[in-house]
Amino acid sequence: MAILIVFFRFGSRQRREILACCSVMTGHWKSIASRQGGDFVKTAQCPSMVVHVSHARKVIKGAVVLDDVTMELTGGKIYGLRGPNGSGKTMLMRAICGLIRLSGGQIQVDGRQLGKNLAVPQTTGALIESPAFLSQYTATGNLRLLAAIRGTASESDIRQTLLDVGLDPHDRRTFRKFSLGMKQRLGIAAALVEWPRLVVVDEPTNGLDVDGVQQLRDLLIRHRDSGALVLLASHDRAEMDFLADEIFEMSGGRLVTHRDRDEAISEPRRRAE
Repeated sequence: MAILIVFFRFGSRQRREILACCSVMTGHWKSIASRQGGDFVKTAQCPSMVVHVSHARKVIKGAVVLDDVTMELTGGKIYGLRGPNGSGKTMLMRAICGLIRLSGGQIQVDGRQLGKNLAVPQTTGALIESPAFLSQYTATGNLRLLAAIRGTASESDIRQTLLDVGLDPHDRRTFRKFSLGMKQRLGIAAALVEWPRLVVVDEPTNGLDVDGVQQLRDLLIRHRDSGALVLLASHDRAEMDFLADEIFEMSGGRLVTHRDRDEAISEPRRRAE
């Protein structure tokens, strides 16, 4: 398997989880360190990923949470998912990450079907719902633990990623003492530290101040420009309009509209006759 997915689950009262995906960089990747403005900035070049969602359907306890969803996503773009709570955004993200099995339809990643001949997409970094880490470890300590599982992110990668999200790699405070914004920044860092081909982030601006939002923008754009496929869910309309190359609107588990950066509106694909 080319990816390790690590969950930290809390009790039923909190119902919080973080998805920290430790990605494996294949031989197709090239990691390049370039000096910009006095800082080393890591960039990456990778083959374009293609994700094809075909008539995806998910039913949980009789409730339809995904209803005939069809879309095609390619690397080098930021895709936005927008819709009210309960519209199916998070469930669709989980399906694309291979974390749930569909009740109908299929999802293919680079021509391989999830749940059939592919367990999860290769080289994926994702933050879904609220970040949670080992409470007794610092930000650097938590990232070291995750990076050590596959050994693809160096100490330099960890340090630079923490700086990129606005955290001090030398901060000795443990996760239990972090503010909401610091926890969110660490969740973003965990998703991006290994430069995955697929980046999935759910409401990543939660708890971030103005500087944090700008840092997130810069990071997602940098990953997109490296060739990564970025899937973003957000209630922030202005942020979505700024970042996303294409936006999918969801309601009641269905795609209702699809528009690109130029505001062209088109109906989502309909069920094949």
